Amino acid sequence: MKMLEYEAKPIFSTYGIPVPKGVLIRAPEEVTAHLPEFGDSVVMKAQVDVGGRGKAGGVLFADATSAVRTARELFSREIKGIPVKEILVEERLPIEHEYYVSIAIDRSSKQPVILFADAGGVEIESDVTAVRKVVVSPLLRDIPPFLMRELLGGAPKELAPVINSLYHVFQEKDAMLAEINPLVTTPRGVYAADAKLIVDDNALARQGIEVNRDLSEREREAERHGFSYVELDGTIGVIGNGAGLTMSTLDLIEYYQGRAANFLDVGGGADQERVKHAVRLVASMPKVSVIVVNLLGGITRCDEVAKGIIAAGVTPPVIVRMAGTNEEEGRRLLSECGYRMLESMDAAVKAAMEARS
Repeated sequence: MKMLEYEAKPIFSTYGIPVPKGVLIRAPEEVTAHLPEFGDSVVMKAQVDVGGRGKAGGVLFADATSAVRTARELFSREIKGIPVKEILVEERLPIEHEYYVSIAIDRSSKQPVILFADAGGVEIESDVTAVRKVVVSPLLRDIPPFLMRELLGGAPKELAPVINSLYHVFQEKDAMLAEINPLVTTPRGVYAADAKLIVDDNALARQGIEVNRDLSEREREAERHGFSYVELDGTIGVIGNGAGLTMSTLDLIEYYQGRAANFLDVGGGADQERVKHAVRLVASMPKVSVIVVNLLGGITRCDEVAKGIIAAGVTPPVIVRMAGTNEEEGRRLLSECGYRMLESMDAAVKAAMEARS
């Protein structure tokens, strides 16, 4: 789950990473009471979950006389299609230099990788050759000094404690990404002028987070029923049992130049209720014009699958390929209700391609 800047910075602060003084506002007039805390100039940052927020007009500067007007202007904007409902107002730092640092998981080595660049801010992506990186064993509590020296190069050594603290955040908060861009030096010291933190969805309960805000309503419903579910952008709904079989169905749709609307794995042993909820969930997607149900009955009984499909009673046509336990009874039930059944996955996908509206 992605945390917004105003949520990530207090976490960074508890780990000893200096952050600017700031306050969250939800109405333009709220800024007035806090201006004496921030000096002559403030920066206002739209709290929206998008990248490139600065370039998109989501970060504005103001002084005491223009603060309310600037806040009102920012609240009236949409940043990459997302309306601004919250603004983080912060003191404007006397920045001497900007740096970039982030920590993520290196997929090849399956270890944390730390990226650092001598230039941070909105232009960092335009010069990836300037980025240095080191890979750190997850068994280490701290970044070894020799790796820190390799990472920093000629950058000030005062940055090292902040980077090491960011590594602690990454480890202890079950993060997928911990990033400061820019990490800045000022006459008063080093500050995290921005903060990004993405927590592993599988660790939310351990971190005391009850609701994953990144999920759509359908994804939340899938989570409640225990489905493995991913929304895609096509028109052919897909329901399978087992990740391999479901992925194979998606691949076959792509092979025949179609586009799957989703990935949904009902898992093993799915009963009538589980299948019913799965079919209704996929049918609720606005773009879905046809649904392919592709299941192999081992511990999953085909008659239970058939009952679930029938009970769902959805509008889009449902094309079924199933084989295995109680297959004959399942076929009989579906046949009596007029559902179309095919003998193979290939035939079912071809029929779905033809049935698209």
